[in-house]
Amino acid sequence: MKILVTGGAGFIGSNLVKRLLEKGHEINVLDNLLRGNKLDKESFKNITFFKGDVRDANLVLTASKGCDAIYHFAAVLGVDIVADQPIETMDVEVIGTRNVVEAASINNIKYLLYASTSGIYSHSAILKSALSEDVLVDPRTSYAMAKRYNEIYLAAHHDERGLNVISLRFFNVYGHNQDNRMVVPRFFEQAINNEPITVYGNGAQTRDFTYIDDTIDACVSLLGINGSHIINIANEEEWTIKDLAENIKKITDSTSPINYIDAPKKRYDYEVERRVGSSSQLMKIVGYKPDVNLLEGLHKIYYINHSSHVLNKI
Repeated sequence: MKILVTGGAGFIGSNLVKRLLEKGHEINVLDNLLRGNKLDKESFKNITFFKGDVRDANLVLTASKGCDAIYHFAAVLGVDIVADQPIETMDVEVIGTRNVVEAASINNIKYLLYASTSGIYSHSAILKSALSEDVLVDPRTSYAMAKRYNEIYLAAHHDERGLNVISLRFFNVYGHNQDNRMVVPRFFEQAINNEPITVYGNGAQTRDFTYIDDTIDACVSLLGINGSHIINIANEEEWTIKDLAENIKKITDSTSPINYIDAPKKRYDYEVERRVGSSSQLMKIVGYKPDVNLLEGLHKIYYINHSSHVLNKI
């Protein structure tokens, strides 16, 4: 297929692009590069790159011309950035998605896969069982509200125009080359430098961490699926943030203390106490679920980072 990946120079997008290239697809990437370019040199050589904003309708239309599918991953990311820029966050989501859908209609593109978020579950995550896609969601932030709006908007386009759409609810994706706006790379950076590892609250809040390779496997396996779907991509394992910090400290042989601090007020709606997802729908549709355990994933990150550091010294 010929495929457009918006946000394709970001963490998840760049890993997706690399995998799609390996599978022989022709790839266009649209990214504004405001957070840098995470595409490796080999991948970048083999794509057609469009630099710009997903809110530019003409650019999206041009970048998607001749494509069979779109992975729409462009977004404003990072809790602090999103909390400080709610209008920008919602504009990128709502205007960008509208542009992508209209381009898909004009260019006769049949498949659209959209990066949603497990954050839309918010405080409904206090349920004792793993979150399935039919749980009543509770979006409370500009980011989560915009994601939920887009899920509904995309489903409507399937009903009215026949566009095949999948909204991918990612659960705390982590892996090599992620920047420290996210908790795992931030803890690694602090631990490696023997600086205090800063944990908001008492560290008892839980998350379902999904390794990047598993996430990409799921995204690729869903390409070409007909219909309208909302699908969790979750590891189905629940870990406390305290356990995450302690394990990263152990893996890196760090002397860092773990400091528990109050979360800033602007983070309140992001700091849910529990989040763990069910991937039963993903398994039902494509026969796959993420299976890299958090400890295995953390060791992979440290090994890759350490090997890169050693090679750079040679």
